[in-house]
Amino acid sequence: MAKTALGRGLGALLGGSPPAAKPPPAPVESAPVPFADTRERVESVPLTRIRACPLQPRKDFAEETLRELADSIREQGIVQPLIVRSRGDDYELIAGERRWRAAQMLGLGEVPVIVREADDRSVLELALIENLQRENLNPIEEAQGYSQLVEQFQLRQEEVAAKVGKSRVAVANALRLLRLAPGIQTCVRDGRLTVGHAKAILGLSRAEEQALAAERVIKQSLNVRQTEDLVGLWQKRGAAATVAKSGSLPLTRDSHVADLERRLQERFGTKVDLRYRQGKGALQIHYYSDDDLERVLQIMGVELD
Repeated sequence: MAKTALGRGLGALLGGSPPAAKPPPAPVESAPVPFADTRERVESVPLTRIRACPLQPRKDFAEETLRELADSIREQGIVQPLIVRSRGDDYELIAGERRWRAAQMLGLGEVPVIVREADDRSVLELALIENLQRENLNPIEEAQGYSQLVEQFQLRQEEVAAKVGKSRVAVANALRLLRLAPGIQTCVRDGRLTVGHAKAILGLSRAEEQALAAERVIKQSLNVRQTEDLVGLWQKRGAAATVAKSGSLPLTRDSHVADLERRLQERFGTKVDLRYRQGKGALQIHYYSDDDLERVLQIMGVELD
């Protein structure tokens, strides 16, 4: 379902129709995306008149892979034209930044482009879809792209999910990563922590505890399950301190309760606290905005008047 939505989204966003003949794929850029209709006019423009798009969600471009692409372009040329939009006397990239950067490395004078009309939201949506299809975005870049659609263009999470061909839960879980401290986000961005590690660390509410947990995970090369155990231990330690101050008795928490709590968190895409003792307890579902609350209520089947 996700693949179909992604493939359909590119043409719908910029108005292209299916190409009459499938162009040969670029040697380095696998799984080419059908940006261009082969019946559209391809023109050459000076490379110096094209600038990067500030809405591009991808920020990290590996030098080695760019050089490989540049070598391919040197031998075979640019197979897929860049997609741009007019900005005054110049052009702004919509798709094809890797090709644009590789062309700069080669010092090319002109590059083939297709000029299209597109507003900012369409450009961001297209850039997200392009990178998601090629699996180019790291988890933080992906989350920031979703966040920009939500914050800048006032889209709801369900609308974002439909635009990029993802499930609503996947979008919600990605956005949760942005609640991590910037230092931990950097660790996820550069691959020192996986998304699984990050989700486990989000179980700690205090920023200093999150930082300590991330440091220990990296230093001790803990896997995700070990990280979950560490976070669970620290959560119990915090609960024990609270109990000591209040004088109340702790609620029973066994592996079954912990597993159910984890499954509820995955279902609602947010933090869930489940307390249980002898058939009694409490279920607390956290939300962080009005849209987040409405999303949780929709999952529960509660309609707002």
